[in-house]
Amino acid sequence: MKDDHTQQRLIRQAREGDTDAMDQLLQGHFRSAYNLAFRLTGNYDDAQDVLAEAFLRVYNALPRFRGDAHFSTWLYRIVMNVFLDERKKQRLRRHESLEAMIQLADSQVELQIEDESPGPMETLERGEEAEIVQRAVLTLPESQRLMIALYHFQNQTYEEIAAITSLPIGTVKSRLNRARLALRGKLHEQRELLGR
Repeated sequence: MKDDHTQQRLIRQAREGDTDAMDQLLQGHFRSAYNLAFRLTGNYDDAQDVLAEAFLRVYNALPRFRGDAHFSTWLYRIVMNVFLDERKKQRLRRHESLEAMIQLADSQVELQIEDESPGPMETLERGEEAEIVQRAVLTLPESQRLMIALYHFQNQTYEEIAAITSLPIGTVKSRLNRARLALRGKLHEQRELLGR
């Protein structure tokens, strides 16, 4: 988002029913909110679903937003809650992945998203490591995955994570430390499997 003053103006206008202001407000936070949703779900489609539901909740709840926290903190909390709600629903209903049922002969279809990262060679070099880290993060329990995603991928401070999760800062630090240790263990296992 551009600056706090602009954001406050957009929030005020959106509360008054200005849909253009609401669009600008959400568009300004789209990338970071989507990144959080993707880090939590590990799947482009699920991340889009989580973000769509989160933005719908923001739209409905904005008149009740008091401004006690930054808008981004409030938005991340909503994204987190939508993710957790979806996980609860998935546990309650048994389903199979469509990918498991579809057999493609000698090819694989992958969703293409515009990439603003460095050039192809650098991306190729970092791609394998990033994929290993992402897979390891996805194997963590939800609470640890959330801590890693908020702190390391969304660059949130301890105070911001405490506000998002409604936890004391000491608990945030403790949980983040446990999540890091668990992730380090998972990555160590991967390194051994890859012979590194």
